[in-house]
Parts: sequence; C-alpha cells; structure tokens
Amino acid sequence: MINFLDLENKIKKNEISNFYIFCGFNESLIKSSVNKISSKILNKDFIDLNYFEYDGNTVQYDEILNACETLPFMSEKKVVVVYRADFLTDRTKNVNKNGIDIVKKLKDYASNIPKHCTLIMYYVYDNDREKMSSKVKAFDKKACVVEFTKIKGAVLQRKVKELFDERKKNINKAELSFFCSEVENNMDIIKNEIDKLCDYVGERDIEREDILELASKKSDNDIFNLVDFLSQKRTELAINILDELMFRGEKPTSILSMIERQFNIMLNLKLGMDKGKGKEELSREFRIHPYVCEKMMVQCRNYTLKQLIKSEEICVETEKELKSQGSDDKIKLELLLIKTAMV
Repeated sequence: MINFLDLENKIKKNEISNFYIFCGFNESLIKSSVNKISSKILNKDFIDLNYFEYDGNTVQYDEILNACETLPFMSEKKVVVVYRADFLTDRTKNVNKNGIDIVKKLKDYASNIPKHCTLIMYYVYDNDREKMSSKVKAFDKKACVVEFTKIKGAVLQRKVKELFDERKKNINKAELSFFCSEVENNMDIIKNEIDKLCDYVGERDIEREDILELASKKSDNDIFNLVDFLSQKRTELAINILDELMFRGEKPTSILSMIERQFNIMLNLKLGMDKGKGKEELSREFRIHPYVCEKMMVQCRNYTLKQLIKSEEICVETEKELKSQGSDDKIKLELLLIKTAMV
C-alpha cells in the first residue's frame, strides 16, 4: 500500500505494475496518474486501440476479463480502466449489482493478469470521513493499492504550481501560498479555480486582489443562479449547483443562510419596486452594486410578494430541520429547493 507520491516516483522509474487499485479524495490526481501510466506504456500512435474504459456502476466481470485477455494491437501493452468502481467500497447503496461477483473473481484472477495488460480500478471517497475500504485492503498483496489522500503544505503548492505552469501562467510564491490557503483542498476544485483565475487576469500577472475577488464572488454567483433556476422551475439544475457547493465543502447551514439572504434581499427589492423605486435608489438603500441590483430586480419579476414570503418561511422551517437529528442534511436542502420551486 503506497501513497500517490510514491506512485509518481515509481512511474518515473518505469516501475509499472499490471494491477492497480486507486482510491481517495482527488479524482483529478487519480486521472492524472492513470494518464501518466498510460503514456509510459502505450504506443502513442495506437493509444485509442489499446486503452479501454468501463463504468464501474454497470461493468460485468466478463467484460473486464475479456478486455484484459485480448492481445494489444500493434503495441506491447494495453490499459484497461474501471472508473468509479464503487463496488470496491464498503457502501451498500447505489453500487453495481455485479460488484460482489466482480470482487470475488478478481481476487482469483489478480495473480493471472497477463503481462501485456495493466488493469486500473479506482473510486472516489464520498466524504472527508471515508477511509480505504476493507475490500481494497484485502487486495494489498494482490495489487498495487494507492491512496490519494489530501495534500498540504509544500507538496500542495508544488502540485498547484504545476497546474499554473500548464496554463503558462506565472505566479509568485506569495500569491501561490495565498491561493493555496484560500481554495478548497481538492485538486478537481483547484484546477477549476486556476482556469477561472487565469482567464480573469488575462495577460497580466496574478495579484492577491484577483484571488480575493474570485473567491468572494463564487458562492454569491452560485446562489444567485440557484435561486434563478428555482424561479424558472428548473429544480434539477438548482440541485446540481447545491451538489457543487457541498462538494466544495460549504456547510449546509451556510448554504441555507445564503439562500435565505437571497430571498430576503429579493423581498425588500420587490417591496421597493412596488413603490416605484429605481435601481440607483435601491442599490444605495441595500448597499448592493448597481449591476447586481439590476440583475436581482429582473429575478424579482419572476416572483410575487406572496411567493417570496412563502420561500422565506420554507427556509425557516428547513433551518429548524437542520438543527434536528434525522435524515441527511443534503436531502433536507434538496427538499427545500423542491418546495420553493413549487410555491
């Protein structure tokens, strides 16, 4: 059992195994390692013919077996990847119905995987508390098991600097350190934030104020879009934003507070609009940027006063439910979105 830094060193030394099981928080790091292994052992002219992917939610053991046993085409090696292999977790819900059969047969097949094949299976942890499953630990002597844990400090900064370098964007050490302290410790999220930051600054250098500007705007924009989708009765898209907020590490109570604040501002804007007040007056009164105020005034037109008041009442009810014991907090927030979309 090794960590991803050990894996990187092994890949650099061309020490490639023919059976890997990856698990951890950072799917982007996992995918990057899959790509590095594939690039090392596959003929670049025939990658498409010797690289196979299967969805862990639906794959059957025979598909994995046949893919491994089939000889590579015009290449010495082939790579078979089973992504999101949640049947390797200790979870019992929403996993492949063939999972038990796959795990059982893989234990026997692990020592017989052909030398021409490298089999890689991976799954992503569901939350910060999840640990490597007992099923994966049972493969420790049969496969190269790699856990992709959260990275910190100098190692995190080095990986983040590599991502900036890929974008051909220079960032000073002070700004790099500040960026790493501000962003959620998840490489998938970090990559998205780097892309946005690079697009935002264009040709000029990245400054501390740029990092603060994007970090402060992100959640506000998400909540605006979430409520906007609710006003259009597009609940599924609103739930997608909720999923992203929770994936970034936003607490359920914080998300609810932001939604409630949005409805409260809209209610006050609606009352002001009914009194004939314009954008400039309302933006000064509620200390909102005129551009943001104008966007929210447009959003208000999709609601009646009664609907906004009812939406605030639903938020208050949900706040009480979040403080009580019982069902998953995410489910409570999803119900909030469904109810407010129906007012």
